[in-house]
Amino acid sequence: MSLFPAYPLADYQAHQTAIDAAVQKMLAGGHYILGPEVAEFEREFAAFVQVGEVIGVANGTDAIELILRGLDIGAGDGVAVPSQTAVASVSAISRTGAKPVFVDVDGETATICPKALEQVLVADDERKIKAVLAVHLYGHPCEMGALQAVAGRFGVVVVEDVAQGHGATFEGRPVGSLARAAAFSFYPTKNLGAIGDGGAVATNDAVLAEKMRVIRQYGWVERYISACVGINSRLDELQAAILRVKLGSLANSIARRRELAALYAERLSECSVVKLPVLRKGCEHAYHLYVVRSECRDELMAFLTQKGIPVALHYPAAVHQQPAYFAEAKQSARLPNTERLVREILTLPLHPFLSDEAVLATCEAVLDFERLRLE
Repeated sequence: MSLFPAYPLADYQAHQTAIDAAVQKMLAGGHYILGPEVAEFEREFAAFVQVGEVIGVANGTDAIELILRGLDIGAGDGVAVPSQTAVASVSAISRTGAKPVFVDVDGETATICPKALEQVLVADDERKIKAVLAVHLYGHPCEMGALQAVAGRFGVVVVEDVAQGHGATFEGRPVGSLARAAAFSFYPTKNLGAIGDGGAVATNDAVLAEKMRVIRQYGWVERYISACVGINSRLDELQAAILRVKLGSLANSIARRRELAALYAERLSECSVVKLPVLRKGCEHAYHLYVVRSECRDELMAFLTQKGIPVALHYPAAVHQQPAYFAEAKQSARLPNTERLVREILTLPLHPFLSDEAVLATCEAVLDFERLRLE
């Protein structure tokens, strides 16, 4: 048996009996679009995030777009966003007609830097930037207090991207409850993953929530009558049924992620070839990904791959380095921390169904690499 079980298949296998029963119940119920499973999941997930409203949507990208549309952000507007993120964060902005404005990240946490945001907003003479997207990258919360303070001085709304942050907290509060609205993804590899695509919006603003519910289904206030231009982005009943099963064990799975992260930290704390992820005071990391940094990243990655360790890059290029966003990159500030991180980051294996032995084997391989370099 492999030390590294296939993931997210292992997640399904761990919940298989309950998921199969939930799916059969949903199918037999005859409600397949915006039925009772979605309604119950929205209620249960709102309780988990500690917000008043959750709206289930088709995916996390749509969730960001829906929030921006709900805030009347579109053509002619700008949205500040880190370039060190999954491209979905940025493509959602572009889909509204707004322009992404890239902001550098903190050199330690890889989340958007409040000081860099302030510099970008000061330089925005025409006040086109209407929102900032706070991406809780890899599961570490953004510095939300400082971000809110900076954004507030410029009249800019803060929106959370929690695609990688399910279960993280900032100063005792769940991420997803800290801003005007938050976007979640339930892509299968996420901390809470569907078996297919899924997403949600979370907010405490009841008026905004109702507006987003209308937009997610063609702009309908009454069936077949569009009151505004909407989209088609609905969480499937099937995925909602599956997510309800997994939500019950989410706290335990995040606790297991933290146990494995602590094991990495224990074994690699003195290793000279990697820099471990930091944990800022007042934050609880969700460890969606365990990303280290190394000045000899490419050599280390090749060595670990040769040893059968499933490592990865998140991401091989920042968004501003990708051809689709070259034009926006030319109009953005310099991003030195982002560009340094891209050259150094390496994702080590971590998920709740990984054994201690797998993490220890990964650590031993990293230490073997260190010993070879020191010879």
